Amino acid sequence: MTDDDMAALMARAYRHQAPWTAPDITALRARPTTLVLDAPGGFLIAQVVIDEAEILALATDPAKQRRGVATALLDRFHADCAARGVARTLLDVAEDNGPARALYHRAGYAETARRRGYYARAEGRRADALLMARAVAREPAGTWGQGSGRPGKTG
Repeated sequence: MTDDDMAALMARAYRHQAPWTAPDITALRARPTTLVLDAPGGFLIAQVVIDEAEILALATDPAKQRRGVATALLDRFHADCAARGVARTLLDVAEDNGPARALYHRAGYAETARRRGYYARAEGRRADALLMARAVAREPAGTWGQGSGRPGKTG
């Protein structure tokens, strides 16, 4: 997916806030700490620093929401993080974004803090940002996918 494609998708998906532009995404991609994953109908951009990774954006085309695109991207992200030795993943989500909050809870994220009035909304309203974190299971070398078919499980 090109940076222009990502910016256009983000504009469709992030209807309540200003989306990133293609140059914004290009600048992020230029950083050595940036991780970009994409799939038909969605993408995830994260920053990996030492043993933490923060999701900066997860966008799914509105026409493809609730079809597993975001879940698949999160699964790939968590697997990539485990392979890199990341211990914890972080994100923030608007309190008024119920579907995204539910997605992150299902993926194992827990709320750790709140930023009051972080997101600007229509008519001068503001929404709190909920900071969420999830531990990443570290897989012993050579065990991924053996035995039970689940990462890290043998026999």
